Amino acid sequence: MLSIGSVVLGVSDVPRAAAFWGAALGYVPREEMEEDWVVLVPAPGVAAGVQLSLSLSVTPVRDHPRTHLDLYAADASDQAAEVERLVSLGAQRVEWDLYPADADFVVLADPDGNRFCVIDTGQAAS
Repeated sequence: MLSIGSVVLGVSDVPRAAAFWGAALGYVPREEMEEDWVVLVPAPGVAAGVQLSLSLSVTPVRDHPRTHLDLYAADASDQAAEVERLVSLGAQRVEWDLYPADADFVVLADPDGNRFCVIDTGQAAS
């Protein structure tokens, strides 16, 4: 049986991306960072999670990517706080043209422009 071992993001600056995603997720490099590659894993004491691999890429970022990360927040208050924290780390708010009226997510972009969502998981319980 297969399992997902790592999610890989293409980035234009591996050290910058590692700094952003490390701070965003509480992850650390699994081993020494290469110029074109690093694997981030949860730091000791951080909840388990899928490792995130960052690979140097020259392909352009897409406005509507086929694949993206969903980061879960406990509720609307946690979501708002996390969005502000991520923006303070270098993420940018995305003017998303596909928001439904009752969106439980906020679309952000990392410093390389990769889109990701911060989800209010408390809406599902309401």
